[in-house]
Amino acid sequence: MSDLEWTGYLRADGRKGVRNLVLVIYTVQCAEFVAHQIAQGEPDTHVIGFPGCYDNEYAIRLMLALGRHPNVGAVLAVGLGCEYTQPGRIAEVVRTSGRPARSFFIQQQGGTTSSIRHGKELVHELRHEIEAVPRTLITWSDLVIGCECGGSDGTSGLAGNPVVGRFFDGLIDQGGTAVFEEVVEMIGLRSELEARAANEEVRTSLRHTYQKAEQYCRAVRQYSVSPGNFAGGLTTIEEKSLGAFAKSGTRPIQGVIKVAETPSHPGLWLMDSVPDEHFMQFGYTNPNDTEGIVDLISAGAQIVLFVTGRGSVIGSPIAPLVKITGNSKTFRQMNEDIDFNAGEVLDGTLTLEQAATSLATLVRNVASGTLTKPEMLGHREYFIMYKHQNTPGLLEGCRA
Repeated sequence: MSDLEWTGYLRADGRKGVRNLVLVIYTVQCAEFVAHQIAQGEPDTHVIGFPGCYDNEYAIRLMLALGRHPNVGAVLAVGLGCEYTQPGRIAEVVRTSGRPARSFFIQQQGGTTSSIRHGKELVHELRHEIEAVPRTLITWSDLVIGCECGGSDGTSGLAGNPVVGRFFDGLIDQGGTAVFEEVVEMIGLRSELEARAANEEVRTSLRHTYQKAEQYCRAVRQYSVSPGNFAGGLTTIEEKSLGAFAKSGTRPIQGVIKVAETPSHPGLWLMDSVPDEHFMQFGYTNPNDTEGIVDLISAGAQIVLFVTGRGSVIGSPIAPLVKITGNSKTFRQMNEDIDFNAGEVLDGTLTLEQAATSLATLVRNVASGTLTKPEMLGHREYFIMYKHQNTPGLLEGCRA
């Protein structure tokens, strides 16, 4: 990986984005239809939202992080009018980051049609405002890149995830930041996880995170292995765990972050999305791949890599999703959805190093503005759920 430069969008908080989006946030399920209708047909306008009517600190923290993401230039928050989570407060917090933001209640606007019309007018205003966002040079050291795997088969651990791991090593060596998660897919790897700790403090944190994940799996009586995994050739959680861990590469783990928390310095970070102790029946860790991807985006990842052996048709809002498979057959069958074929390593066409270099070129192009296949297809799936994760100080001054 060479230290190339390209241009992105400089935010008032100093972070750099690879997209310049207007984000429409709805604060209750009752406002979902209006929010999506506001965004429909509007260029570079994405939607995320929380279905719950009642307050949940985890969800609020997540929405605030997404509203202040480096790829987001402006925010429109839309509520019905009955819910606890206030769109006006979300807009207020977003404005403290230097981004323009607007908000309104549907009940005060007159209903569906008038709210959609009003929302589109506000989106046009916001779009006009962020056209003036300054462009700036970006290098690998400015990037935070996340990785998730799902729909795994035997090739995920043999090719897909190892190629990402080698790419992550190069990214970190260039001063960039990599974030991986799915701690429940690391059951059986406690010693391997702790051996990668950057220091003793991190080792203690990794041990606690692992033990919590193991306790969670026992509490819900479920380990992270699906029928599709078995059909794809995986046999045990340990086998799947080894493959999932391969996406982290070989560099030291700098620490553990929770959802909506950003890494404090460059390097490799593990994200903990497992509900905290005593609340393990309140919110699943990753009920679907989409939730895990949104979690990574909340950490400030400008781009997310998604490794799938059996294939997937999801995308993501805010951050481009690059889909990777280690299975050449899957790549041929689902070529319209998958961006990169790491299966060429198993075919003998490419070495692991060559595949990682090719992936780096693709990521650099995406960071420069090239659309991924999920982006071109219009896939913008998201999922925000009720969950309990105590992160002291993260919401200080930001309560919605």
